[in-house]
Amino acid sequence: MTASDLIARARAGDDEAFRQLTEPHRRELHRHCYRMLGSFQDAEDVLQDTLLAAWRGLDRFQRRSSIRTWLYRIATNQCLNALRSASRRPAKEWDVPEIEPPEPTRRGEVVWLEPYPNGLLDPAIAMPLGPEARYEQAESISLAFITALQILPARQRAVLILREVLGYPAADVADMLDSTVESVNSALKRARATLQRRLPSSTDADSPPSPPSPASPAEQALVARFARAYESGDIDALVALLTDDVRISMPPMPLEYVGRDAVAGFYAALMSADRTYHMMPTRANGQPAFGTYLRSATDGIRRGTGLVVLTLAGDRISAVTRFDNSVFPWFGLPRSLPHR
Repeated sequence: MTASDLIARARAGDDEAFRQLTEPHRRELHRHCYRMLGSFQDAEDVLQDTLLAAWRGLDRFQRRSSIRTWLYRIATNQCLNALRSASRRPAKEWDVPEIEPPEPTRRGEVVWLEPYPNGLLDPAIAMPLGPEARYEQAESISLAFITALQILPARQRAVLILREVLGYPAADVADMLDSTVESVNSALKRARATLQRRLPSSTDADSPPSPPSPASPAEQALVARFARAYESGDIDALVALLTDDVRISMPPMPLEYVGRDAVAGFYAALMSADRTYHMMPTRANGQPAFGTYLRSATDGIRRGTGLVVLTLAGDRISAVTRFDNSVFPWFGLPRSLPHR
């Protein structure tokens, strides 16, 4: 059945035809909403709003663009509406009992970031990109990139994603945002300048950062050494794996520790009092990650404490991002592991 047939049937009220029309774009729209919002949960909510708005507005689809482009227009504007109406989320206080954290190096600007399950990223390889796309798909979902996006004003963020992640021409982006080509080009220039300052691996405003490589044997060995050091509480071995300017962040807690000395002090506090951890490997945002489990001294059960995502730089780890254990279900991680 052709797209025209599906559109005609959907306009007549056939919800199955509408599902067939939109389902091929569902995952990429979800990733788009995630890039815009920095939140996996919010992306799911806005995606549902997008599909509802598309269903209700199908009669107004004039076929001047593809269904895919029309859906991106709706999704982008739904995200902008969500960003305008949402109040800034409050930061969360330190919640590790019996452990007093050292003084942080700084307070993070983005505290509402959430990780993205790798299981939803595989189809991204086949996602059609426009000729003006500049960012590789792996890089465009990395935590460093998503964090930097959240610093941008909402419309600049939308312009940069539509132009340089998805590759839409400036004229198409202007149409999506009810704007002008001049305004789009100006917003893109400002967004590029901000990203150049925020992404340390980017040294040229016209050259996006290199995407992370696939899990090579060297990467697997590095990640395995990190897990062994973490589980054994070997702080010296852990710190030896880090870059000099390593950064630890813990959204939604605003505490950040920058540099090996500060990170060593943080881990010394965290791993005190005979705290024994178990690491369960997974991947998030195209990066190696672990569910962390703390063994109870009373019943031996290992209870999930959080998700740790690693950012690699060559043969070292340049950032460790820790998320709350509420994200475990998205990654198929159990809340606890039995005694062993």
